Amino acid sequence: MGARSGSNYLSALKKLGAEVWLSGERVKDVTTHPAFVHCARSIASLYDMQLEHPEQMTFRTDDGGRAGLSWIQPKTQQDLVKRSRMMKRWADFSGGMLGRTPDYLNSSVAAMAAAHDFFAESDPRFGAHIQQYYREARHHDWCSTHTLVNPRASRAQGWAGGTDADLALKLVERQNDGMVVSGCRMLATLAPLSEELLVFPSTVLKASPEAQPFALAFAIPCNAPGLKFICRDPYDTGRSRIDHPLSSRFDEMDCVVIFEKVKVPWERVFLCGDMERCNALFGATNAVVHLMHQVVVKNVAKSEFLLGLAGRIAEASDAMSLQHVGERLAEMIMTTEVMRSCLRAAEADAAVDRWGVCTPARAPLDTARNLFPRLYPRLVEIIALNSSSSLMATPTEGDFEGPERADIEKYFAAADAPSRERVALYRLAWEVACSSFGGRQVLYERFFFGDPVRMALGLVDNTDLKPLIERVKAFLARTD
Repeated sequence: MGARSGSNYLSALKKLGAEVWLSGERVKDVTTHPAFVHCARSIASLYDMQLEHPEQMTFRTDDGGRAGLSWIQPKTQQDLVKRSRMMKRWADFSGGMLGRTPDYLNSSVAAMAAAHDFFAESDPRFGAHIQQYYREARHHDWCSTHTLVNPRASRAQGWAGGTDADLALKLVERQNDGMVVSGCRMLATLAPLSEELLVFPSTVLKASPEAQPFALAFAIPCNAPGLKFICRDPYDTGRSRIDHPLSSRFDEMDCVVIFEKVKVPWERVFLCGDMERCNALFGATNAVVHLMHQVVVKNVAKSEFLLGLAGRIAEASDAMSLQHVGERLAEMIMTTEVMRSCLRAAEADAAVDRWGVCTPARAPLDTARNLFPRLYPRLVEIIALNSSSSLMATPTEGDFEGPERADIEKYFAAADAPSRERVALYRLAWEVACSSFGGRQVLYERFFFGDPVRMALGLVDNTDLKPLIERVKAFLARTD
């Protein structure tokens, strides 16, 4: 099939019937349920974009069909840049507010499939499995989510990656036609709207026989028997796009995943019991670099969106000439340009890796992914500071149709925006800066790739400081 339509996605999701729980009730159909329907339609719109712009958003596969560019295994820098531009189109659609669009994992799976020898060194079957899964996923253009983190009941260090071994997802039985797993994983974003669940190693496992049951990498359909998703509170409360312009379209639900003796066929298992390869998986295959590439594209889109919002607020309120407003806008410009620069540097310095895939330079992407969790909360704060009390003067769409319409249209206008536009502008600012949806976005960005301190330490570990240290030593040794 290759690149699919939005209607195909919605139809497949409807038939899937995954076990999704919200507020104590099982959701019968996520494509019609008020908490999910609007985000489902937004994801469908992304798929439609591929068909509307095939030359810019798809590529020819070996069988002559077309697949979404997020599935490409780039061989050249040109391939990489084309994929980046396709990802940017998707990210711009939501202003970067959809963090787990399908391209996030598609690029990762493509990288893993190219590195199939890495898996085959653990078991020849696993190398074939990841290749076949990539081809099948690309053919169906599946929407996938993933889950990485085991639940933590105690801070006491244990051999399940510092988690409570009784709660963590683990292998409980090997059978001739597959393995059985049970336990829990925390946080699967977009899970109710996904068709596939990818389960990868979460934390560094110790080289101990007791760690083997936790060393797993596999994929299963989201409707697999024994698999269920427990959702957080929805932020889409059924209000209009004028009243809630972001949460009414882009509330990508977060879930806890429960596995109750879930059977995973062997052909969908990529690693099992190999602690060393589970620990090395993302780095050795360069999957993490391709994940970061998509994330930094999203960061650029999100920075640009918030900068544009702040600029329009300043323009509409005739505040461009105010020094403190200008200084804050300059801060947002610097953040945006740093994200753009990191993305461009990563693509400009891309090189073909050992698996034959043109891979972005890691250092600029690592820099961006460490900076953005620190910078994004400040972008949101600036939106709130520059909006000030106008964030509270936001009547609803219904008020414009009520008996007070004349007063609202008279008194809610701004210097460069009629009342309806001004109210819509500040309702958007409210969603970004003050709403539950906006709060979730800040939390999401803070911990997108995990604990910020561990990420920073990883950046140090992945940076070769020796040449710079030697340069300083040589400078100190000079006598001229």
